[in-house]
Amino acid sequence: MSFAQPYLLLSLLAPVALLAAYLWRLRRRRRRAVRYSNVALVRVAVGSQRRWRRHVPVALVLASLGLLGVASARPQVRAEVPVESSAVILALDVSGSMCSTDVSPNRLAAAQEAVRQFIRSHDGQTRMGLVLFSGFAQLAVAPTNDRDQLLQAVDGLTTGRGTTIGAAILKSIDAIAELDSNVAPSDSSSGGTGSGDGRPGGVPTEPPATKAPTAPQIVVLLTDGANTRGVTPQDAATQAAARGIRVYPIGFGTTTPTQMVCTRDQLGGLEGMGSGGFGGLGGGSYLNVDEDALRTVARTTGGEYFKAIDAQQLNAVLADLPKHVTVEQQNVETSAGFVALAAGLLLAGLWLSLRWSTFPQ
Repeated sequence: MSFAQPYLLLSLLAPVALLAAYLWRLRRRRRRAVRYSNVALVRVAVGSQRRWRRHVPVALVLASLGLLGVASARPQVRAEVPVESSAVILALDVSGSMCSTDVSPNRLAAAQEAVRQFIRSHDGQTRMGLVLFSGFAQLAVAPTNDRDQLLQAVDGLTTGRGTTIGAAILKSIDAIAELDSNVAPSDSSSGGTGSGDGRPGGVPTEPPATKAPTAPQIVVLLTDGANTRGVTPQDAATQAAARGIRVYPIGFGTTTPTQMVCTRDQLGGLEGMGSGGFGGLGGGSYLNVDEDALRTVARTTGGEYFKAIDAQQLNAVLADLPKHVTVEQQNVETSAGFVALAAGLLLAGLWLSLRWSTFPQ
């Protein structure tokens, strides 16, 4: 537990002082009391119950004052708080590495089926948008309640060269900015690119020192590789965090990718790629998920990173992702509870005082 105004805890000295004064007065009264030769007879006449119950109302009032002192300091606890989501932006990697067959029949086909189920599972109240990225990022479907439009776009996915994860995050920011006037578009001078196009340019700036209040929109980013050009995912995440946008990255695929085979419909601009080669990009590191970068994105924006090595895990991850309601860790003030408890103790003390003084037993 923490306190928003801890200096007000000094008010607890008041009930402590009153308790000390009450005890002092009791001791003083004992000294002035008439001394009887037969103390046992007096104790029998007064009764053990009457000796302690007269202190109960005072104890309840003092406890009430103590609770009010704690409440004045505005106590807070860290708890998961529901946050309504008005839109979900799906950012999908359609780079050539999605043709890897380590996930049957290939990564792209498995991702398409999982995303279809994810779209169908949503209610009609949460709008959903679709951002596609390979060598550049584009908004394929603006946030909408039309599930058929989204499914049609997913059915027509084609691959391209390159992986621009950072640009996809910026493009998602811009899609949310069009939807919510409280969210600023991505900054072309921060992170080296404007409008999420994945092309380098501009001068990076220092990341914002504070994170904005949580926006009612989230980004679900699915990728199987590492950023190959344009703004870095970390810089793009800084911009998202500055706008209160949470990003939930999903790393898809195994660490031992096999040959890449896409259907003719999935090839898109990669007509030269067959069942094995992938000319022009060199190396194989782009086929593996950059988990460090994705974890940084999640940590920076307040989201969560997920790993899925096959279609079954991907379906499970998407099924468990926030839909129309998500939760986040926030400081929740509990002063109202302390005030309510203090009021209850005060009323109980007054009631017992009146009852025992009016109707002695």
